Amino acid sequence: MALLRMRNAKGSNLTEIERKIKRGNALRQGSVWQWFQWPLALFLLILSVCSVVWWLYTNSLDSDITETIAGQGELFSQARAYAVPCSEDYDNYKRYAGCTPQRCGRAVVDGVVTREEAQALQRLAERGLALAGSEGGASILDLHSGALSMGRQFVNIYRYFGDQIGEVFTEEDFLLYRDVRQRIQAVIAETFGLDVTLMFLTKPTFFSRINSTAAKTQHDEYWHPHIDKVTYGSFDYTSLLYLSDYGIDFTGGRFVFMDQNGNRTIEPRAGRVSSSSSGSENIHRVERVTWGTRYAITVSFTCDPELAISDPSLP
Repeated sequence: MALLRMRNAKGSNLTEIERKIKRGNALRQGSVWQWFQWPLALFLLILSVCSVVWWLYTNSLDSDITETIAGQGELFSQARAYAVPCSEDYDNYKRYAGCTPQRCGRAVVDGVVTREEAQALQRLAERGLALAGSEGGASILDLHSGALSMGRQFVNIYRYFGDQIGEVFTEEDFLLYRDVRQRIQAVIAETFGLDVTLMFLTKPTFFSRINSTAAKTQHDEYWHPHIDKVTYGSFDYTSLLYLSDYGIDFTGGRFVFMDQNGNRTIEPRAGRVSSSSSGSENIHRVERVTWGTRYAITVSFTCDPELAISDPSLP
């Protein structure tokens, strides 16, 4: 009996020890969880605040947009045109039958330039702009005149770099550029009911690279509202070929038509062509780029043959 009691006592002691060990483990686990609990709660709080701030920020970007004419995720294989009444701007210039705007408006199409061609043109722009570039957020490369942003000024890329240009650009680059320009001209003529032979490429026609770097000169301040026919008297039709994607490669940077009854935007998409008559019926601005880099080509056309320019070629 004594031996049995001793065994029972030992068993009781072991059971008590096991309970203490388990209780100790549970307390240690609880203390570890408590140690992690506050940092985790703080992290979740910060994450929630950041999410709210980002939501407010992105919504503030859209606050003055009343209509999106073409979203980045939409695909317009055929040109979609939006008519607006012509302004009186064209009365101040000589009229050319078959070309001077009679049907004014704006249009968008994604079926003229392929995404692969847009990417090839962006690589062309990157190679050229890598030679210099603006100190501010907006740089241009004009293959026609040779104008290239360099610091706070412009240089002639053909004269400044001379024979080195042959190592930057190829004949194939210029052939693609000319072919794309001809397709854009043809779709504008079809959209606005023009005689394509009475339209002429005019200056300035150029590549643009825009990022969020602060402006250093007035040339970097691309976001101001303007009228192309007033800013550039030669313009009768303005087009933009986008080489990068809104919301993927950059944010901000949307083209905004500033109508009396609201602002309407076109969201850039690689290979997308937007076009419009160039008078004050299409006063517009470009949003400031807030992140990433936006690439595009401005291709402009005139009805005045004396203001025509030729396609660029390697020197």
